[in-house]
Amino acid sequence: MNIEDIVGEVATAVEPHRGEGKVADYIPALACIDPMKFGIAVATPDGGCHAAGDAHEGFSVQSISKVFTLSLALENVGDALWQRVGREPSGTSFNSIVQLEKENGIPRNPLINAGAIVVTDHLIDGNDADAAIDWLLRVLRDHAEDASIDFDAEVARSESETGARNRSLAWFMKSFGNLENDVETVLSAYFRHCALRLSCAQLARAALFLAFDGKDPVTGERILTPQRCRRINAIMMSCGHYDNSGDFAFRIGLPGKSGVGGGILVVAPGEGTVAVWSPGLNEAGTSKVGALALEALVERTGWSVFG
Repeated sequence: MNIEDIVGEVATAVEPHRGEGKVADYIPALACIDPMKFGIAVATPDGGCHAAGDAHEGFSVQSISKVFTLSLALENVGDALWQRVGREPSGTSFNSIVQLEKENGIPRNPLINAGAIVVTDHLIDGNDADAAIDWLLRVLRDHAEDASIDFDAEVARSESETGARNRSLAWFMKSFGNLENDVETVLSAYFRHCALRLSCAQLARAALFLAFDGKDPVTGERILTPQRCRRINAIMMSCGHYDNSGDFAFRIGLPGKSGVGGGILVVAPGEGTVAVWSPGLNEAGTSKVGALALEALVERTGWSVFG
């Protein structure tokens, strides 16, 4: 199987669909992104990167960052995390407050906004927001073997200025005793990690350990225990695309995480990782062309957790 050829075929297959979907305009800094952008990169265990389109152009990863903060939180506090956040699909909007009230301030899973805010609270752990972001950046730069990775200050500022709903979620959880640090400190880190800027190539490389039971196959570094790695993949499969997660599993059959910046990260266990980017979103907030590209990729490779 020639991955380079397959990636080229996928890029050609989705070319007629470029520009489809609706760019996330509720975050002003994302509203002006060119909807015609498309990139795809596949990271393989030999250290290879097979890419096409705008795969080396940085974009705002948004909620995809939650996969990496979850990894750090599990490393930091272990299974104690699950006392403050659940592991079930939400079935509602990613920023819904309704379930929080019904379930006493415990978010359904760590990949919806409320859950990711609780995870971020664990990363701060008595320090400040700057320290948490510095830690995350060091880890990402190490995983991706690229010191240029950073967050986009303009996007972070835009997120904060339009972040009333996220502040509501945070204060609501604080009222139930499920947020230990200062709300604005937690949100300062949260807005910045959602504003991380990576290319498809950087993102796929940074996540490669998730495809190999928590061990980076290139460097040999053990990043997560196999058990925790599998749990992250399981949560990505069931919760990685909000109320579009079931359809994504049906069509693609691999653990993934989408972001409203138009990116999708997908893990093919034992094979590699895939990152796609196309800014136009479907109604559920997942990249429309990105999902089409992933469907075309798995059709050609046969990659699926379902055999």
